[in-house]
Amino acid sequence: MLALMARGHVLLEGPPGTAKTLLVRALARSLGLSFRRIQFTPDLMPSDITGVNFLGAQGEFAFRPGPLFADLVLGDEINRAPAKTQAAMLEAMQERAVTVDGDTRLLSSGFTVFATQNPIEFEGTYPLPEAELDRFLVKVLLRYPSSEAEQGMLGRVLGGFDAASPESFGIEPVMDAAGLEALRAAVRQVRVEPSIVAYITALVRTTRETPTLTLGASPRASVALLLLAQASALMDGRDYVVPDDVKSLAPPVLRHRVQVAPELELEGVTPDAAVESLFERVEAPRA
Repeated sequence: MLALMARGHVLLEGPPGTAKTLLVRALARSLGLSFRRIQFTPDLMPSDITGVNFLGAQGEFAFRPGPLFADLVLGDEINRAPAKTQAAMLEAMQERAVTVDGDTRLLSSGFTVFATQNPIEFEGTYPLPEAELDRFLVKVLLRYPSSEAEQGMLGRVLGGFDAASPESFGIEPVMDAAGLEALRAAVRQVRVEPSIVAYITALVRTTRETPTLTLGASPRASVALLLLAQASALMDGRDYVVPDDVKSLAPPVLRHRVQVAPELELEGVTPDAAVESLFERVEAPRA
């Protein structure tokens, strides 16, 4: 929800069966937004997601929009798409528009991509380019549920819940597209002190100067961390950002934007561990 409030895309990484599709579908239903799902495969063409121009019965060309023309788009196993299709996704995510036969067509103002990838399977996949990874506001790691949560899930299934039937969710819209836009405008009004701005800048710049990292985060990461911190403050009922907003959101903002040195990866050092070490090197301002 914070990513939606900050107008950003989300990369979901987790094993199959962890309710990634259900999560996005339920979110779209609760916000009254349109939802489309794209199953990425190695033979998926750009026109399969952007749409095509076709010759109609009257001899005139018409445009048939692809699944990108929705508010919330779930890109399942995005790392299975070939380079040309990834390029089309890159344009859509950055410009919120697609180009078909030389014509640029705007996407929904609420257009947001929730993309998934499986960290276990590598056969038939393509590494996501750094430019595309940088377009994701956050990377969220999904894990298997606890025993209690899984038992609760089974109880809901016994009670009639069906993941394939949105009507069984029992979710009613609590907001519409206009309400979401108003919420996004309110995020921009959250006050950020200069000391917090300096803290965000220092954290991101330190990733570029850390010897354990072969790739640091770009200035786009600074913007992402700022916007998410504002959204977090608003969600918490505050009109100002505190250092803890920044600290709690740094891992999901930075983990996909940095690369750990190969020799340290072999020793088990993860991007999250590298991000956590930043807090020891960069002093947080006093709240």
